[in-house]
This record gives sequence, structure tokens and C-alpha cells, in this order.
Amino acid sequence: MRKLVIAVAVAVLAPWLPAPAAAADPKIDDLVVTAAASDARRDAVIAAARAFYRFWDSGDRAALEAAIAPTFVDHTLPEGRPQGPAGPAFASEHFRAAVPDLHVTVRKMIVAGDYVTVHMQFTGHFTGRFGAVAGQGQPIDFIATDLIKVTDARITDNWHIEDNLTLLSKMGIARVAQ
Repeated sequence: MRKLVIAVAVAVLAPWLPAPAAAADPKIDDLVVTAAASDARRDAVIAAARAFYRFWDSGDRAALEAAIAPTFVDHTLPEGRPQGPAGPAFASEHFRAAVPDLHVTVRKMIVAGDYVTVHMQFTGHFTGRFGAVAGQGQPIDFIATDLIKVTDARITDNWHIEDNLTLLSKMGIARVAQ
């Protein structure tokens, strides 16, 4: 009987009780929804992305210069790397000193308006030097993902994440606990 009385009381009072608080959506800084772009604009975005990853695959500075804008910003700049267009050149030069046969394969490229998400795989052999550590020919195989923004056919912004734990483990610099 007591449960019935409580149920009736809740039903009668429900219209006057405050609604339970809904969970708030997480903060979204920038929402990008794929939009149809002209063929020319889409092709320019893809060409800039292709040039950027041709640079990462080969170290070719001309490809880098064709890909990025003078105002290029690395939003996930690692410590010690210069900001701006000099940053990717610096990173490539230093990484190629450790892995001279570095190869980059683009596994997935998603174009959404001016933004391109790229998932890639880096491979090669650690035969050079990485800081104070000399390579012994260890095979290198790790992944990375970039989000780039292209404006006026040049890359202006980059956000990236690399699987550095796998990289350093393969180099023998870090040990992954089993």
C-alpha cells in the first residue's frame, strides 16, 4: 500500500517537480562536417596533402615547400622543434639521421572540406643515431595520424600524434612492460 501511495504522489506532483538534469554535451572547439567542395578546391586540398606526405616519404624539401604555407602552425609542436615551416624540415632531417631509409605509407586519407585526416605508417631501419644512441639496424614500424588544414592550396595547420612508445621500443630506447 505504501508503494502505491508514493507512486500516486509522484504522479500527481510530477508536473511541478524539476526535470532531472540532462548530461551536458562535451565542449567541442571545432566541429567539421564534410561539405561538398568544388572539384578544383578538393583537388587543391588533395594535392597539398600528397606533396606533404611525399616530403615525409622522401625528405624532398621542394615537396615540403609546395605543400605548406609560410604561416604554417604546428599545434602539437614537440619540445625542441621549431615552429612554422622550419619545423617539419627539422623533424625530417633529424629523424632521417636515425632512420636513413625512412618510408611513409599513407594508409587512409579522409578529405572533409579544408581538413584532411591522414593515418600513416612509418617503416625503415635504425642504422643512424638518435641522440646518444646508435642504431644496430633494428626494423622500425610505427603509426601516426595527422589532421591538416589547407587554405588556398597550402597547409596552414597541423595537429599530429605519433606512436612514439612503439618507435622508441623498436629503437631499443624504451622498454614496454609485458
